[in-house]
Amino acid sequence: MSATQIVGDTLALKVNKKELIADGVMYLELVDPKGENLPKFTAGAHIDIQLPNGLIRPYSLCGSSADRKAYELGVLLETNGRGGSKSVHEEIVLGAKLRISHPKNHFPLTAAKHSVLFAGGIGITPILSMAQSLSDEAASFEMHYCSRSRSRTAFVERISASPFSSKVQFHFDDGAEEQKLKASEILKNTDPTTHIYVCGPKGFMDHVIQTAKDLDWPETQIHFEFFKSEPIVKDDDGSFEVEYRPTGLVLRVPADMTVAQALIDAGVDVPLSCEQGICGTCVMQVVDGDPDHRDVCLSDEDKDLRKMFTPCCSRAQSPKLVLDLSQ
Repeated sequence: MSATQIVGDTLALKVNKKELIADGVMYLELVDPKGENLPKFTAGAHIDIQLPNGLIRPYSLCGSSADRKAYELGVLLETNGRGGSKSVHEEIVLGAKLRISHPKNHFPLTAAKHSVLFAGGIGITPILSMAQSLSDEAASFEMHYCSRSRSRTAFVERISASPFSSKVQFHFDDGAEEQKLKASEILKNTDPTTHIYVCGPKGFMDHVIQTAKDLDWPETQIHFEFFKSEPIVKDDDGSFEVEYRPTGLVLRVPADMTVAQALIDAGVDVPLSCEQGICGTCVMQVVDGDPDHRDVCLSDEDKDLRKMFTPCCSRAQSPKLVLDLSQ
């Protein structure tokens, strides 16, 4: 299931560089074909890309937000994925034109006296942009970059040669015990002026986030972005009704179908990207009903308010949901 096109204003950018920069990690540099400046973005932002195989996928921008000449991406090949990364690695060619969305940011930096950045594997992409932004601002920060081995570590040469290299610690799974990540040591001193940022595989993120919570770090100081989320399926999942307020359409969503798919099959144009409740592209407004949130993009506060809904993965606890366009 995927949308056939990106909804809203788009950009047509040229693939200016394509290079394998680590085991399984492809680097792309996208530029305006006429050499014009690209729309601004802030550290932590991502773009949606319409891939050659028709899929639309979000990828974090890993370059400097001060650079208006190019958007930089790092994409890990997911051998058991759904085809997005495979298309990037195998089907995108130099000089090709790609249709992309304007940058969006669901993982922004917050003003803080000190920032602690945790990157696991390909989670380095938004974290690297954050490090570059904090360095440009002469802000206080430290970065911890974890990966399986040095050969699988993207951007290691760039980081090592950067002005902020002294603020970065690498942690390799196959390295000596003393250099491995010890999150409890790093986060042992709770500080109201420090914010934590985490991105990477779910297991890595769960470990860092739970460690912070166990050490009494407030949730408001812990920021994270998932790249992948496992679908939540419950034994008692059943069907329910959805009313789509803009058209008055009422339809029944079977237990084995998502709300997004049901709406698309009924002719509604639903913007989709990750299709896993990660990116927030498809978020709709809840007018009435009780949603069963199964996403990872909405905050706990947003979920408690029960006013927003991700049709790509979430369901209903009430017999009926009334949905409207997101505002």
